[in-house]
Amino acid sequence: MKKTILLPLGIGLTLLIALVTAFALPPAATKIIDSKYRVFCANSKIEVEQRTLEQEQNARGSNVCQLAEFDYLSDADKYAEEHGGKGSDCKCN
Repeated sequence: MKKTILLPLGIGLTLLIALVTAFALPPAATKIIDSKYRVFCANSKIEVEQRTLEQEQNARGSNVCQLAEFDYLSDADKYAEEHGGKGSDCKCN
């Protein structure tokens, strides 16, 4: 008798947890975070950002191109330094 009652209760509880998890979290909480570091030429100046190219173009206008992409900030900063440093002049090809 106990097994007959516990099985539907366990299934119901599992479904309830799944529904709450799926619908209670805001969309931003389930969005995958992009943790890449990108070096951009934005309005003829070198910048290092975590934004995507699309986000950077929305923020800075269409005069933006991506020069490089890295997993680590130190690598992006090093690349920027090798090309004149943040804020130095650059050109989009």
